[in-house]
Amino acid sequence: MIASVAPILIAIAAFFLRIINLGNPKGFVFDEVYYVDGARDLLKYGVEVDGLKPEFIVHPPIGKWCIALGIRIFGDNEFGWRITAAIAGTLIILIAARLAHELFYSPFLTAITAALLAFDGLLLVHSRTALLDLFLTLFILSAAYFWFRQQFWYASIFFGLALATKWSALYFIALFGFVTLYRLLRENTVNDSLRSIGIRVLQFGVLPFFIYVISWIGWFVSGRGWNRNYASNPISSLIYYHKQMLDFHTSLVEKHAYQSNPWSWLIMRRPTSFYYESPQGCGSKSCAQEVLALGTPVLWWSATIALVFLLGFWLFQFYHRRVDSKLSFILLGIIAGYLPWFFFQKRTVFSFYAIVFEPFLILAIVYCAKLFIDRSRNRADAQVIVLGFVAVVFLNFVYFLPLYLGEVITYAQWHMRMWFPSWI
Repeated sequence: MIASVAPILIAIAAFFLRIINLGNPKGFVFDEVYYVDGARDLLKYGVEVDGLKPEFIVHPPIGKWCIALGIRIFGDNEFGWRITAAIAGTLIILIAARLAHELFYSPFLTAITAALLAFDGLLLVHSRTALLDLFLTLFILSAAYFWFRQQFWYASIFFGLALATKWSALYFIALFGFVTLYRLLRENTVNDSLRSIGIRVLQFGVLPFFIYVISWIGWFVSGRGWNRNYASNPISSLIYYHKQMLDFHTSLVEKHAYQSNPWSWLIMRRPTSFYYESPQGCGSKSCAQEVLALGTPVLWWSATIALVFLLGFWLFQFYHRRVDSKLSFILLGIIAGYLPWFFFQKRTVFSFYAIVFEPFLILAIVYCAKLFIDRSRNRADAQVIVLGFVAVVFLNFVYFLPLYLGEVITYAQWHMRMWFPSWI
């Protein structure tokens, strides 16, 4: 009974942690300035502008509409900017727990999934910051949940919302769509496959694309959008605009102090500092206040080990022709969110992009926990060991909590938490 309600209780506690002092730090944190400004414009004009002039925007509107919803309800202030992210971060915990239930049929492992996500610093920081990546993660995870349940129409809706938040959703749509078609062709006759292929093309191609185009409705109905009147045909204008967006993304190679190669994301070699100030009021001559997008180290390092092990385990299963579809699903989510970034070695990228596949990393850890419990002579003792691991993650999370919440601490306390020079 306790295990079955634990994910809900964990999510409630996580939500309160997200909204406590949500208006701190004051002012914009990291790239909030772009997305909050865009949300304001969407509320006022239905399209993003720069004063009275069109503004060149490089991301689709849905994520900024999510931020705008919070501003509309709670006001144009720090709490209003970030509240929808706090809600999205809480929903991610619940959806991941529900997905774990579908995968493992274990109330214990479902609760472990919720706890590990609740005790992750990267998810907490994203949940307290008005950026787009958390909304992308919410939509991708929701799509993956329905995809696993083979409710492809629902999955396609969320894939469309994800695509209308950030283009990187394309990798998920392409890979999940490919696997769907592969299974379809493998498991059905030619005639059945031909009938079903058309439906799958609608689900993984037409519907997400339609949702994406509809998300630009404000740009269509307004004459103030960027290049709206480039051509007499608005579709031609939108296509030209998107070509400019693509050129921007492919040519983004400007050096940044916190850029990080994808090879180092899992071990958190170079976390992104979202905010840093040296205020007064900590009882010391030198104070520090930072919001650091750092995953809980013990959790992420464990996830790295789990991923390496499971890749080898999957290859072993593949060699013996008895692949576990649940393991394949978990690895599919990680590959779709992680692998494409390795092909952009010159592009300016950041470790916090890893948030989109983090739920699948957590599921990888839980999958390993299931293997450990199932192969143990005493399941109760094995579960105690798993709980011990969660406790270590929790303690590590609490230790870094001041950096996740942007609390004012002494410089010595801050420096004590800089375990590596690359974290500074």
